[in-house]
Amino acid sequence: MGSEAARLLEAADFAARKHKEQRRKDPEGTPYINHPIGVARILTHEAGVTDIVVLQAALLHDTVEDTDTTFSEIEECFGEEVRRVVEEVTDDKTLPKMERKRLQIEHAPNCSPRAKLVKLADKLYNLRDLNRCTPAGWSAQRVQEYFQWAARVVGGLRGTSPPLEAALQQLFEERGVSL
Repeated sequence: MGSEAARLLEAADFAARKHKEQRRKDPEGTPYINHPIGVARILTHEAGVTDIVVLQAALLHDTVEDTDTTFSEIEECFGEEVRRVVEEVTDDKTLPKMERKRLQIEHAPNCSPRAKLVKLADKLYNLRDLNRCTPAGWSAQRVQEYFQWAARVVGGLRGTSPPLEAALQQLFEERGVSL
């Protein structure tokens, strides 16, 4: 499979190609790829994660949900372990949005430790992004509701990564949202 650096770059390249047409919902329309790279960076820099499977899954975590990528394609390119983590963090887009959000809360406590790490870093990235700027068309109430929902998901991920959980706790406290 090659060196770990090569495997990481392989995943980054794959995600960049898959997300190439997508933009974030921020006013600048940031390239979407900034998000999975940012999630992987949070894991390495703030949680000290060195597990290559977790880092590859972080880079790939939205490819099946948001592009034409399939789980078998992930497994073919990156192996079964990476596919399993990506599968755990992928919402079923055939379900209505509120149902997907409810299932994230329900499934969080039962996720593998690897999937919990990706979920924590993903939530941390998204909440920091929301603090930085409000997405186009979002009201202050919608932002607050996202924080409240995220706190319920994060509550089910506790005991996974003290540094990530402390960073999230601080964001929730600043918003007056309790875990």
